[in-house]
Amino acid sequence: MSKIANAFENGKAFIGFLTAGDPTIEKTVEYILAMEEAGCDLIEIGIPFSDPMAEGVVIQDANVRALKHNTTTDDVFDIVREVRAKTDIPLVFLTYINPVFFYGYERFFKRCSELGVDGIISPDLPYEEKGEIAEIARKNDVDVISLIAPTSKERIQKIAADASGFIYIVSSLGVTGMRSEIKTDLNSIIGDIRDVCDLPLAVGFGINTPEQSRDIAKIADGVIVGSAIVKIIEEHGENAAEPLKEYVSSMKKAANE
Repeated sequence: MSKIANAFENGKAFIGFLTAGDPTIEKTVEYILAMEEAGCDLIEIGIPFSDPMAEGVVIQDANVRALKHNTTTDDVFDIVREVRAKTDIPLVFLTYINPVFFYGYERFFKRCSELGVDGIISPDLPYEEKGEIAEIARKNDVDVISLIAPTSKERIQKIAADASGFIYIVSSLGVTGMRSEIKTDLNSIIGDIRDVCDLPLAVGFGINTPEQSRDIAKIADGVIVGSAIVKIIEEHGENAAEPLKEYVSSMKKAANE
């Protein structure tokens, strides 16, 4: 059974994302542990991919840096192994489906189970094709996290009723990236989901300030931040641990005010 529910047990969850291998494999381990220390309740680990079509330029660049260092899927599993030697914080892979397909579904999810990866988010896996991995993932106690976007109106309840782990609500149209304003009617989307599902709901895409974290946490169970964290790593490279701690701490605090 996955540990994802644990992330939502102590107030509003703060969920942080980073790209594995950026700037190095060793630093990825260090930064995951630093983010947990600062208040992260769940961490999404991005598996580097050459065509991350849902990502804005910040995370695209992180993928390029990681791939330049020849970061492989096996390297990402090694990161998880090292992290798991020190913490049982819930961990989720964010990956496009191609790396999983080429690794082999059975082999991939078996390794997730062995090493303690609790879930997988795949931005390019349509709900209609979720069955391709759902049973293998379930067999290995890995939750397939559903994404619900503002454009999902007709399908929101269908997707939500079949969800597991938590639901990732996409706050804005377009790719990932820091936004000055979130204009989507999140209350309406959350209401539609709550009619059919009682899983925790976390909102991501664009959130980057404590004020946004505070506002989102008033209506959702968790706040997801990726680009702002990856930007800190881009700017500070191998010296990002302290800036990451300061940032994560401020966002977690704001979510629970």
